[in-house]
Amino acid sequence: MSELGTARVDAAHVLDNPALAALTGPHAHFAERRGRVLRYPVDVSPWLALPEDPAPDDWADLAALAGPGAEVPLPGFRGEVPQGWEVTFRMEGVQFVDDGLAAAPEPEAVRLGPADVPEILDLIDRTRPGPFLPRTIEMGTYLGIRRDGALVAMAGERLHPPGWTEISAVCTDPAFRGEGLATRLILAVAHGIRERGETPFLHTSARNTDAIRLYEALGFRLRRTTAFAAARAPERLVAVS
Repeated sequence: MSELGTARVDAAHVLDNPALAALTGPHAHFAERRGRVLRYPVDVSPWLALPEDPAPDDWADLAALAGPGAEVPLPGFRGEVPQGWEVTFRMEGVQFVDDGLAAAPEPEAVRLGPADVPEILDLIDRTRPGPFLPRTIEMGTYLGIRRDGALVAMAGERLHPPGWTEISAVCTDPAFRGEGLATRLILAVAHGIRERGETPFLHTSARNTDAIRLYEALGFRLRRTTAFAAARAPERLVAVS
């Protein structure tokens, strides 16, 4: 596995704040905005975008957008939250980019749609690859593999900054692991992204060493370390003068 400290970080890159780049770009039709804070609808994705160095007004706008006492994700945020906010979750993450994937279509894969969402949510609940909500399916193409009619593996597209698409929701039913289904679906989703002239990327926990080894073996390169956090908004919202 690569040493995380050796990741090369490009200056002013859209992937430094991928949610902001997506919500002001290809995913602008999803954007809910208050001031300089943008987010996806709560039934689409938990991702939101703060400015690089949020000011008190930005935190007030985020609290108003989220609602009193709501827990909000803070992807990429490593700073201190203001008084009245409570950090509820912190985790180190990593961001990988395509650096020679052998992307290819997968004959066994089927495209998933809104009618498949109940079955998708059941698979997500059993495998825990990360958040997937009732309308996440609208963010991009999701592919699945079925056995005897049942959905046993899936992967798809989430954040969509200009020129890039994130691969997400990679999961396999425990009874079907070891067959390479996740690998085949990752490469198939990557193929679709490449066909549009875009570049695949993805995120995972820095502790998920099995996934990191797989991604590196497939041809992903570590681009940067990042952070995943969440915080609870104040119960009482105070106007900023």
